[in-house]
Amino acid sequence: MKYKFCPKCGTKLIMRDSWDEGKVPYCPADDIMYFDLPKPCVVVAVIKDDQILLMKQSYIFKDSKVLVSGYVTNGETVEETVVREVKEETGITVDNIKYLGSDIVEKSELLMLTYMANYVKGEIKKSDEVEGVEWNNIEDALCQMKEDKIGKRVVRKVLKELGYKADRVYRCEFKAMQEV
Repeated sequence: MKYKFCPKCGTKLIMRDSWDEGKVPYCPADDIMYFDLPKPCVVVAVIKDDQILLMKQSYIFKDSKVLVSGYVTNGETVEETVVREVKEETGITVDNIKYLGSDIVEKSELLMLTYMANYVKGEIKKSDEVEGVEWNNIEDALCQMKEDKIGKRVVRKVLKELGYKADRVYRCEFKAMQEV
């Protein structure tokens, strides 16, 4: 988010040099610099044995399954967001949360913080914002996530963490190559 007016007092911001950061919006009334703020989100690969939890949300991708994701709320740690979003969207409980890295969606200013987490308990109870949610064999996940580039990168990281080899990772792609 790029500030044009001070969120505290409403004064029109001016550009001021911030040494190594270059020029940034500045409020002379409050003597505060306002740096650009990306919107932090989490993307979570939930793992249960050799399965991964995938969801269908057509408003995100029409022909692709996705991982659990959601915005970080003020006053909440990112790890708390992981637990909350998984519980809200799927009804299940997770633990053993592991940070896998970050990604950026430039056009929407989203900072995607990527994680994997282990299933602990609960039956799937999808939220109203989710069309479908189910456990899928992790070896087939990449082929079910046709449009989700960030999700696919997360799954590849998870597969590496779990010690999968390439001939097992792309099982559905391997079958398609054999049929040609």
